[in-house]
Amino acid sequence: MNNATPINRRITLAARPHGLPAPQDFHLQTQPVPVPGDGQVLLRTLYLSLDPYMRNLMDEVGPGYAPPVALGATMVGGTVSQVVQSRQPQFRPGQLVLANAGWQDYALSDGTDLLPLDDMAQPSLALGGLGMPGFTAYVGLLDIGQPRPGDTVVVAAATGAVGSVVGQLAKLKGARVVGIAGGADKCRYAVEALGFDLCLDRREPGLGERLTAACPAGIDVYFENVGGDVLDAVLPLLTIGARMPVCGFIAHYNQASSSAATDRLPKLLATVLQKRVRMQGFIILDHYAERFADFRREMAEWVAQGRVRLREDVIDGLEQAPLAFAGLLEGKNFGKLVVRVADR
Repeated sequence: MNNATPINRRITLAARPHGLPAPQDFHLQTQPVPVPGDGQVLLRTLYLSLDPYMRNLMDEVGPGYAPPVALGATMVGGTVSQVVQSRQPQFRPGQLVLANAGWQDYALSDGTDLLPLDDMAQPSLALGGLGMPGFTAYVGLLDIGQPRPGDTVVVAAATGAVGSVVGQLAKLKGARVVGIAGGADKCRYAVEALGFDLCLDRREPGLGERLTAACPAGIDVYFENVGGDVLDAVLPLLTIGARMPVCGFIAHYNQASSSAATDRLPKLLATVLQKRVRMQGFIILDHYAERFADFRREMAEWVAQGRVRLREDVIDGLEQAPLAFAGLLEGKNFGKLVVRVADR
């Protein structure tokens, strides 16, 4: 074990946020590094993934795709971890694994949730385009969106961990891709680096009019991960038989009430009915057994061939996670947001 780090730092949920998470909603604690028992593995966190779904788990809500984080508990999160000690024969000290260690330096695992990363050159990508966000884009777009050559595909948060992969996969399938992103630099990157046909800055006025001009034949696939004003602009443009995979609705995660979403309901239902839209929500955890092997093989090939490009936004230091997470919910990140917790 690294004698320079005799303690385990962990960030716990101190209070349930009202709106955007604030520093006082988290607590940085220290405790002794845990000792593995029989059948356990001690992990050291190298990289921590920050993802929008974590905001939902901070609220005390009814049954969903994952239980809420309890007050005083370590914040959840996917990690790239290094095995420090192992009392499991299939894992060895020094090995890199994909884990769910959460917002902390060290964690114990029984090994059932660990995925060896072998000799991956850039292991942090296992938290992004080669991991859960990329898999989300793959299943949502290909299985539910089903883009066809010549279709117009629209995706918001176009340079984020999920949206950037959605757009590139749609181009691989022969679709015309229009992205929506926050800022001219992100839009320029979506077109020049990721190969989108167009990208609109959501911060500029008149999004509805600009999207109408960008999609003269309408929108065949809308990958929904934002909601809000973007959804308002998209709905009138959906074609008959359009497909709408629903991955998330980040614009509403920090709302104190659901009144804004309720106001959109009649328009949404009318559009779904009149345009015969297939709108399907999905939770990526449901698809690992059947689809992850295909995704991992195909995405690794596309990345190696340069057909899919991946960008990371790396923040240094576990203590920076709360502020970086709030920035993620405001769209301040540029690429997949990860926290570098320790070096190998």
